[in-house]
Amino acid sequence: NQQKINSPRIGLTLLATDLGAPIEISSLPDKTDKRLFIADQAGKINILTDNEISKTPFLDISGKVTFAGEMGLLGVAFHPNFTTNGYFYVNYIDKSQNTVIARFQANNQSNSVDLASEKTLLKIAQPYTNHNGGNLTFGPDNYLYIAIGDGGAGGDPENRSQNLNNYFGKILRIDVDNGDPYLIPKNNPFVNQDGAKGEIWAYGLRNPWKFSFDSLTKDLWIADVGQGKLEEINFEKANSKGGANYGWRCFEGSSEFNSSGCKEKSSYVLPVIEYDHSEKRCSVTGGFVYRGTKYKALYGKYFYADYCSGQVYLAEKNGVNWVSKLAAATPYKISTFGQDSQGNIYLADLANSSIYLISDLAN
Repeated sequence: NQQKINSPRIGLTLLATDLGAPIEISSLPDKTDKRLFIADQAGKINILTDNEISKTPFLDISGKVTFAGEMGLLGVAFHPNFTTNGYFYVNYIDKSQNTVIARFQANNQSNSVDLASEKTLLKIAQPYTNHNGGNLTFGPDNYLYIAIGDGGAGGDPENRSQNLNNYFGKILRIDVDNGDPYLIPKNNPFVNQDGAKGEIWAYGLRNPWKFSFDSLTKDLWIADVGQGKLEEINFEKANSKGGANYGWRCFEGSSEFNSSGCKEKSSYVLPVIEYDHSEKRCSVTGGFVYRGTKYKALYGKYFYADYCSGQVYLAEKNGVNWVSKLAAATPYKISTFGQDSQGNIYLADLANSSIYLISDLAN
């Protein structure tokens, strides 16, 4: 099933189909566990083991989820100590159009989840149906990071992303191992600031569609979907103290969008990579830095893609400049990437309900 996708380098091996609307590919921190957990936007999580899909879903909360457009089950993250505590976290839109961040507990031996174990951490009423973000993941500090979009409509009409007194257009950072239901880390950037939500780690985002930490350097990569002209990739060094303002709605990428109430351009953190909507491009899907050992030519490069064009890119820093190159032109609607504990990288095709493993054909 391996095929060359109009590229001298990257191959995609089909692993599984019939996965509903695959929106997230998650794996466990345990390097001996080869299972992939595929989130179906309709509200299910299926397990993929040795290219076989589990007969029954790992989790089925489809009765709780609004699945339409950009709404649904949008994120899954496994606790760093999942092997012992069975905790994992989900981000979904409920029947009342709230973003819900909830914890479930699984029986790791039986691949089953006690639905009664659901504990809600956050519930955020969404003003519109789009721009929900949805990704969540544990950082190298073992805190849970959560991406929330700007609330929707177009152009962020209520200027939520620049307002620190709400959760929209932000990345949040919380301590799920303490407090009830969580604690706000004392070193979060706005924790003692009046009129600001202490959970906020970064702001000025439009619709962050997948972010990840480099498993080696611990740097943070954030892909943010643009309004109508530019898609962007933001980069945050591992030693960041948080508080970065990525510019939306003042800027779309590095281009001025709506200057009302805005500061000097130097006040904002501009993307390290951006691209326009030529060649039928429309919406960025963020990925991962490859840290596997099998493909030396891919090592240290950051994968991302465009949803409409199916183009897959590799980015890296060359001296002081960031360089991004087209790695594959696919016919797929790439909704997400995934990475396992061995460093292998996967992508999902939403149109055909399929999961692919990325390889280097030149290897």
